[in-house]
Amino acid sequence: MKSKYHFKFEDLMIYNKAIDFGESVNNQISTFPKEEIYGLASQFIRAADSLALNIAEGSASSNAEFNRYLQMAWDNAHECIVCSTKAKIRGFISQEQDEQNREDITELSKMITSLKKYLKSKMDKNR
Repeated sequence: MKSKYHFKFEDLMIYNKAIDFGESVNNQISTFPKEEIYGLASQFIRAADSLALNIAEGSASSNAEFNRYLQMAWDNAHECIVCSTKAKIRGFISQEQDEQNREDITELSKMITSLKKYLKSKMDKNR
């Protein structure tokens, strides 16, 4: 059920996919060893959550500012690849989970890139 206090960015498919990915990562890190709570687990969840945070934060700005926030989200996506790879190498997640993470991040990265191109074309038209 939607809240009666609804924000426009909540309608963005890219935002909702980023939210879902953050929740997936949160579930994954719940099985990490306790000694990783301030290490890889913390880094992974912060990078994953930053995807949605940057999309939401930038969405109410100008096209140029939104593009800048989308770049930060894109950078966070790549950080998530490294965290997933490290988690797989260390035996915290399976090969299959790493592959699913990569699929999700690839989709998010493509969506970010497409939205950035769209915003840039709108900016170029307004010049």
